[in-house]
Amino acid sequence: MSWRSRAAATALALCAVLAGCSEGDGSSSVGGKVVLRYTWWGNPDRAARTQEAVDLFEKKNPGIEVQTSFSGYDAYKQKLATQAAGGDAPDVMQLDYRMIDQYASGGVLMDFAKQQGALDTGEFDKGLLATGKVDGKQYAIPQARGTETVVYDTEQWKASGVEPPRQGWTWSEWADAMRALAEKTGKPGATDPGQSEDAFEIWLRGQGKALYTKDRKLGFTADDLARWWTFTDKLRREGAVSSAEQTTQIDGTVENTPLGRGTALSDTNWDAPSSGYLAIIPSGVTLAPMPAGEDGTPGQYFKPSMFMGVAADASHPKESVRLVDFMLNDAEAAKILGATRGIPVNETLRDAIAPELKDFDKTVYDFQASVEGKLNAPPQAPPSGDSALQTTFQRDYDQVSYERMSPREAAENYITEAKAELRS
Repeated sequence: MSWRSRAAATALALCAVLAGCSEGDGSSSVGGKVVLRYTWWGNPDRAARTQEAVDLFEKKNPGIEVQTSFSGYDAYKQKLATQAAGGDAPDVMQLDYRMIDQYASGGVLMDFAKQQGALDTGEFDKGLLATGKVDGKQYAIPQARGTETVVYDTEQWKASGVEPPRQGWTWSEWADAMRALAEKTGKPGATDPGQSEDAFEIWLRGQGKALYTKDRKLGFTADDLARWWTFTDKLRREGAVSSAEQTTQIDGTVENTPLGRGTALSDTNWDAPSSGYLAIIPSGVTLAPMPAGEDGTPGQYFKPSMFMGVAADASHPKESVRLVDFMLNDAEAAKILGATRGIPVNETLRDAIAPELKDFDKTVYDFQASVEGKLNAPPQAPPSGDSALQTTFQRDYDQVSYERMSPREAAENYITEAKAELRS
C-alpha cells in the first residue's frame, strides 16, 4: 500500500484507542508476537509516512507488532494525559518539549539508561540530546529539530521595496522594517509577537537571559517582561503589527494567523509547520532568521521539534527502545519520514536525506543549513507548569492589547501567577 493510500486508511482511525491483548501479568502479545503501542500527533501525511516506517520496522523485526494511533495535537495532549493518569500510557509516545518534565517527574517515563546499548545516540548533537534530560536522567530522545523563524509573504515583501531580512538583524531593525512595510502596503508588517511566549523567549535570550533557571524558576523579572510588552504594544498602537482583534483570533493554526488571513505580511513561527502557509499563499513564503539582541547576541536556537519517550511501565521496554532506535537511526526509515517532523537529529542521516528532499522539506533543510553554527545552545526542557503559563502569557497580553492594563501591570500580574504555578 502506498503512503497516500495509507494516509486515507490511517485518517479513518484518527483518535482511535488502541489496545493490545493483555495477559494476566500485564504483558502484551498476539500470536506469540510482542505487541507495542506507539502514539503520536500530526496530520494524515505524517501519519502515512510514520505508518510506512513502522511497517518497515515490523518487516525487519518479525517478532514485534506495533499498534499505532495518532490525532491532532490538542486531542493527543488530552488523551495522553488521561492515559498517563490511568496508568495506561502507550509503550512508545511522541512528546512535546513541555511534556517532558511533567511526565518524567510523574513517573510516567522510563530513564533510557535502564536500556543501555539498545539506543545509539552517537550521531546526535549533545546539546540537543541534553534537552530530553530531567535531573540528569535521559527521559526523552529528540526526534527532529526545528527553529523559530520570521516567515513572510515573498511576493508582497519584495513588491514593498523594503530590504529583506538578513542574518544578524536586531529587534530594532525588525521593528523599523515592520513600520516600513505598514507604511508602504497599508497593512501591518507582522503578527503582534507580544502574545507569543516563544518570541519573548528569543528576545529574552538575546538579552543574555532565559525563561527558566536550571532549578526550574523564572529566569526573568517583571521589568524584563514589561520592556518586551512596552516594545510590542507601541508597535501595535502604530499599526506596525496586528491589532488586538486580529491577534486574538490566533488558535494554533496557520489559517487563523494575520498572515494566513492576509491581514499582515509576516509571522513568527517554527520552520516545519510554516509549510501550512503554502496552501493559503500559493505564491510562496520565505523563512528568515529571528532578530538578535541589540549587541548581536542571538536568541534563536535549534529546538527539538518533538521527542520520543518510553513508558516507565512498558511491558516490553527493550523492544520499545528498539523501535525508538529504528525511527531515529535507520537510513531507510529516514528516507520515508523525510522532514515530516523536522530535520533529523542524526547528523549522518540528515546529510543522507538532503539530496532527496523536495518542496518545503528542502526549504526547511536549506534554512537550517543557513543558520548552522550561528545560534545559541538550546535550553533544558521547561518545567511542567510552563504549558499552563503559555495560556496565562497570552491572556495577560490580551489585557495590554485591548488597553485594559498597562504593560507594567500585566507583567507584574503574570510574574505573580507564574511563581504560584511553578510552586504548585
